[in-house]
Amino acid sequence: MSEELGIIDLLRVFGFDPNCRSKIVRHQDKRYESHEMLRRGWLDAYQCFQSKPVFDKLDYIISFIGAGGTQARLVGVYKVLGRRVGNAGTLPAGCPYHEWQSNPYYYELERQIAFEALTYRVVIEWGRATQAWHQHTRNKTVTQILPKGHLLRLFKDYLDFTLTHEELRYLFEHQEANREWRARLSAVAGVYLILASTNGRQYVGSATGTEGLWGRWAGYAADGHGGNLLLRLSEFIYVFVASNPTKDDDSC
Repeated sequence: MSEELGIIDLLRVFGFDPNCRSKIVRHQDKRYESHEMLRRGWLDAYQCFQSKPVFDKLDYIISFIGAGGTQARLVGVYKVLGRRVGNAGTLPAGCPYHEWQSNPYYYELERQIAFEALTYRVVIEWGRATQAWHQHTRNKTVTQILPKGHLLRLFKDYLDFTLTHEELRYLFEHQEANREWRARLSAVAGVYLILASTNGRQYVGSATGTEGLWGRWAGYAADGHGGNLLLRLSEFIYVFVASNPTKDDDSC
């Protein structure tokens, strides 16, 4: 029986020194949605601001985000360059979370490009102690290595996801890497909601074709409106929520 592959085993192949001073961290904060921060480019800044000196005397941190249950998905490996006072740290453009700068500690973290081939692709079993978000590095079991181009969250349930138009377009541009998303969305018909985050207007539609939601949403991914005049004129920004089919028409 072969031994299980651990995260440190895998990182070593790319040059990681298992004897360095390091921690593994798992970001899953109820106040801030990790995937949203990742999509907007705010996650790196988020982990730099800390209320306690958790990254002192470290050479590296191996960073993950929660991936459902006790799973965690690799975000990257970062070198710890130093520490400053919290209000000396800067926020990314457009980031509204100015409260981060009230934290007493700001760590300068440098993403290590040597491990970029694994970024967003490696999923590990974190274990039951999910509240212990930072731990001294252990060789936790690798449970999945996702295809290259799989940047979205893992599919969990039809009633437990939303997609921005940007994310939907990404799915259709990287279908091979997101085969589970395609298979799941092709398998069901259903009612969906499109929400304009700019003005709160809502559009309710349904998918009843042979390719289900996937086939119906192909048009939205291509041009943002799928040929619907009301959507084109309203300049909607889309968030999709799948549900059980109850109607065959579209309305706005």
